[in-house]
Amino acid sequence: GDKAFAQFLTDEIKEEKKIQKHKSLPKVSGGWELEVHGTEAKLVRKIAGEKITVTFNINNSIPPSDEDDTQEEQKPDEQEPELTSTPNFVVEVIKDDTKQTLVLDCHYPEDEIGHEGEEESDIFTIREVSFQPTGEADWKDTNYTLNTDSLDWALYDHLMDFLADRGVDNTFADELIELSTALEHQEYIKFLEDLKSFVKCQ
Repeated sequence: GDKAFAQFLTDEIKEEKKIQKHKSLPKVSGGWELEVHGTEAKLVRKIAGEKITVTFNINNSIPPSDEDDTQEEQKPDEQEPELTSTPNFVVEVIKDDTKQTLVLDCHYPEDEIGHEGEEESDIFTIREVSFQPTGEADWKDTNYTLNTDSLDWALYDHLMDFLADRGVDNTFADELIELSTALEHQEYIKFLEDLKSFVKCQ
């Protein structure tokens, strides 16, 4: 059984490498620096007196398909390239002269359609906003977190503009999907390779 499994994995890896779009990870325009730690990626950009970081994790970032089997492996090959990774991402804006960090929790809506007519142009939405103490590893649940569900639209639009002014706009969000999808695929291939070595190990 293990031999057949290893053979299957070998073929699968070959197929996946064939459809792999990016041999190296695509860059995000606008002077963002990328750091990758396993499945977590961080983009950092510094502009006058501010540091902006965007963090996302590719785990569970592929929306489940409509079929009952959401396992990637069970899909016919021709459907594979369709998989796109749309991870939630967290934007932190740190101003040099304050001890606080503004944290905006963003995500890609599954249906891609905004709540109101005018919002359809945005491919991502802000879910939550809070202030956190700069430099502390653990964020406090005691800090007020603003949920955008019940937010005044004018305030919401200003928050979106605030992000856009710092380079987090639709173009960025598109490139993030591209980067995340490439990273996810790369990790998936690596996982298959590790699985193959594990299965073959006596």
